[in-house]
Amino acid sequence: MSKAATFGIVAGIVMATGAVAHEAGNLPNTPAGKAIKARHDNFKQIGAANKAISDELKKGAPDRKLIADNAAKLKTLTTQIPSWFPKGSGPESKLPTDAKPEVWTDPGKFSAAVNRAQLEVSRLQQLAAAGDLDGLRGQSRAVGASCKSCHESFRVPRN
Repeated sequence: MSKAATFGIVAGIVMATGAVAHEAGNLPNTPAGKAIKARHDNFKQIGAANKAISDELKKGAPDRKLIADNAAKLKTLTTQIPSWFPKGSGPESKLPTDAKPEVWTDPGKFSAAVNRAQLEVSRLQQLAAAGDLDGLRGQSRAVGASCKSCHESFRVPRN
């Protein structure tokens, strides 16, 4: 077997093992491993809160309290996003992460994307507090668009 073929097989095993470790939450107990796991868990919470709001808005009689509670959760979580990307927790850690290097190499653009998401979530929370269901429907789409924009620039595409 050639060195190139051996390298390819080993690289594939390492990548597959890393993906499994990441999905299972079996990252090393290092600062980078802890940061990546926390980041992953926090973004899952954001996704769950967004989904809860979206699902509720599709109902004939949405639960305004459930929407307001999830909007408040989104506001809290989005204000924390910058702290989820400490130096050394990106691809250079050699640990599985969906974060692109641009998070750290283009901090101005990343900060602008996070600020946009925070602004859209703040508007969502205000509409939720006011019980404005029509406004919430449109603003929920604006929040989703800000998330998508950030994912396109700063998250490795998923298959």
